[in-house]
Amino acid sequence: MGGGTAGWMAANLFANKWADKNVHVTLVESPEIGIVGVGEGSTPTLKRFFEMLNISESQWMPQCNATYKVNIRFAGWSPKSGIEDYSHPFICQTDTFTQKSFFVNCRTRRLGLDTNVNPEEFLLNGVLAKQVKGPLAPEHFPMIMEYGYHFDSYLLGQFLAQHAETLDVEHIQAKVSSVKQHANGDIAALITENGDEIDADFFVDCSGFASVLMQKTLNVKFNSFKQNLFNDSAVVMPTPMQDVIPVETRATALSNGWAWKIPLTNRFGNGYVYSSDFINQDQAETELRRHIGTENDPESCRHLKMRVGQLEKHWANNCLGLGLSQGFIEPLEATALHLVQVCIEMFMGDFEKGQFSHRHQAEFNQKIAERFERVRDYIVAHYKVNTRDDSDYWRANRDNTHLSESLIQILNVWYKREDLGAEIDRQKLNTHFDTISWHCLLAGYGAFPPIANNQPGTGDHFIENGIEEFNRRCSLNFSSHQHNLDSLK
Repeated sequence: MGGGTAGWMAANLFANKWADKNVHVTLVESPEIGIVGVGEGSTPTLKRFFEMLNISESQWMPQCNATYKVNIRFAGWSPKSGIEDYSHPFICQTDTFTQKSFFVNCRTRRLGLDTNVNPEEFLLNGVLAKQVKGPLAPEHFPMIMEYGYHFDSYLLGQFLAQHAETLDVEHIQAKVSSVKQHANGDIAALITENGDEIDADFFVDCSGFASVLMQKTLNVKFNSFKQNLFNDSAVVMPTPMQDVIPVETRATALSNGWAWKIPLTNRFGNGYVYSSDFINQDQAETELRRHIGTENDPESCRHLKMRVGQLEKHWANNCLGLGLSQGFIEPLEATALHLVQVCIEMFMGDFEKGQFSHRHQAEFNQKIAERFERVRDYIVAHYKVNTRDDSDYWRANRDNTHLSESLIQILNVWYKREDLGAEIDRQKLNTHFDTISWHCLLAGYGAFPPIANNQPGTGDHFIENGIEEFNRRCSLNFSSHQHNLDSLK
């Protein structure tokens, strides 16, 4: 129930995987409810999604005004450290040769040694982002590159709907007025406004924040993350594309939240994610317009509300929640579609492993809840370690004590100058945000003690191991982002 990116991703993957299992997939969506077509970014998992469906980039990217994404650049999050901005690049195979030097430098910098700890200089995608080069490597380059995308989510939903038709997914446009249940509470059928009954063995709730099936029908509890993450609103507005299309998302800290800038082939998608407890809707729009230079633009902004948290159970009775209906962690780090895809893949594996029964339901729910919580922790860390002092919002985030035990342990290990990688391994966190990601964040914020007075003049692995030259020579294999985009035509 429900289209949108989440619904169509699920329909395509189910129909593709179970084509020989006598499984029939029907997607029901209301023609009155449109997809929120803001510019959206992904993680590299979306690359795997298209590979599983055997859809080439030239098939979908031009239709969705999509661009490549190798990096997220954070600006203004830690001004007191003297760091204007820092990068969180996507990790690729070449980084196996440089990541140890990065970790060692971060460790010795915590001990007072004056070493280079800039993530984008150690990791190839960070270097490519600075050079505005795309991630497509020539045949003679032997390393595997990882990257994400920027795209128009409305157009992607349309593309996936068309592709689903080739997989015999039935598409019904109708407004669901009620839900029929069996005596044991399972969902029996969706009843449309016209009185038609759409019955099925299993249902997937992609109805957005309304969560019609999971919350309103099955009464699954929603666990809010409001105490951890304050942002609950966004205001969005496009701006024209510049001459050179960046290959990274930009996340800029503002007075009471942060603004995204996402490059599509035809425009920038801009949005300000903020907390309505600290700033009102009109003030947020004024600040966004000032930030992107559209104070005198007659075009209206769109205002969105967010509910941050997750369902107590993501799979209840004979229904799976996906996308906004199952939960949401704010857009920072572009985890929304990543979590949708992970949920679909894990569900398909557990459902089929249990002979299409509820056998592995509890195990699935535990795994997905853990995913949401650990992603939440990584996002919370962005706010917890900020060094801004220009508003009550940023001070409240820094003073927030509603932290998970997992996050407390990670921060303790970092500030006590211990081995962060060992702690990530101990907590088995590498399937969430891994050791490199945590180093990028904490080093990017300049979360270090003062540099010691007496320096030995040695011990900087960036210099001593020739990291700059290694990445420079690797980057010679890549062409401009625009050339990568032109090659799709």
